[in-house]
Amino acid sequence: MSLPSHDYVSIMAGGVGSRFWPVSTEAHPKQFIDILGTGKSLLRMTFERFLKVVPKENIFVVTHAHYKAKILEQLPEITDIQVITEPTRNNTGPAVAYTAFKIFEKDPQANIIMTPADHVIEKEDLFVDKINTALSFSRQNEVLVTLGIQPNRPDTGYGYIHFDKKNDFSTEKRLPHQICKVQDFREKPDLNTAIRYLESGNYLWNAGIFIWKASTILDAFRKFDKNTYDCLNKGKGLFNTDKESDFIKEYFPKTSNMSVDYAIMEKADNIYTIPADIAWSDLGTWNALHAFLPKEEDNNVVYSNHKMLMDCKNNLIKTPKNKLVVVKGLEDFIIIDEEDVLMIYPKSLEQEIKQVQQEANKHLPAK
Repeated sequence: MSLPSHDYVSIMAGGVGSRFWPVSTEAHPKQFIDILGTGKSLLRMTFERFLKVVPKENIFVVTHAHYKAKILEQLPEITDIQVITEPTRNNTGPAVAYTAFKIFEKDPQANIIMTPADHVIEKEDLFVDKINTALSFSRQNEVLVTLGIQPNRPDTGYGYIHFDKKNDFSTEKRLPHQICKVQDFREKPDLNTAIRYLESGNYLWNAGIFIWKASTILDAFRKFDKNTYDCLNKGKGLFNTDKESDFIKEYFPKTSNMSVDYAIMEKADNIYTIPADIAWSDLGTWNALHAFLPKEEDNNVVYSNHKMLMDCKNNLIKTPKNKLVVVKGLEDFIIIDEEDVLMIYPKSLEQEIKQVQQEANKHLPAK
């Protein structure tokens, strides 16, 4: 008989994916969509990836209450109790704290992996090895560990982790992968700064994948985001009971509306990173999807079985599979043809799409 695992995964799946509009909408955001055409949603792919790390009963999903039914439909292996629902969107900080309080009350020895639901990782076996190294390190120490992605280009769309590669703690801990002290986190840089980061070798992309003991991250909230800690700490003894839902509805909206990066990671001094070259993409934007997918002639990506492209370069075109696509003389554009929206937008301006969506919603007929 195997011993119970104290390792847990919490998949963060509450976002609306507005930069992937019009495919991703608030009613059906990108984590529930088969955006790669594999027959599996991004959430499903993430769940199956972590089955290589922990048993299915130790995988939780934290999300907005609106998405609970979708999650249980896509992940029939998990139970109702494993879906942690937020009544309001208060950013990732409160979501992390709520998860830690709930799992700590279930298992005070809990070691938790927090991960987004919408990442793609091609080198899954190496990823699992890195995660297991992080779990071993966090299990033995009061540390906050983040997986840092080895950059292969000067990307301005990611935050960066500045780390000290001279101080490698893996040797003294007898662990198989490099573990380095984090010096600080840097916001999304301009191109010249990103080039400098890449050339220095001391910077990694911040993937937002974190590993820590429940007790360690709760202590960090007590120190650095006392409001969120005090709000949720009032629920001691109520988590994992039939009183949890009413408590969360009352107190969760009072927590600090902050990302976990801002609330904790930019303030704590016990942060370590594991550099990882795992063929990773967060697929956060149409440009990221274009970069990830295999290209046709002239660097085009086209989701259609029937197409006539003439003098077209570097475009991403997504239409219904059986619609004939005829395009001439277009370069560096995103074309998305959905049931009620046709979007034709320059790739260079894709950061505007989130704001465009908000304005476009005023023009869409009510359903």
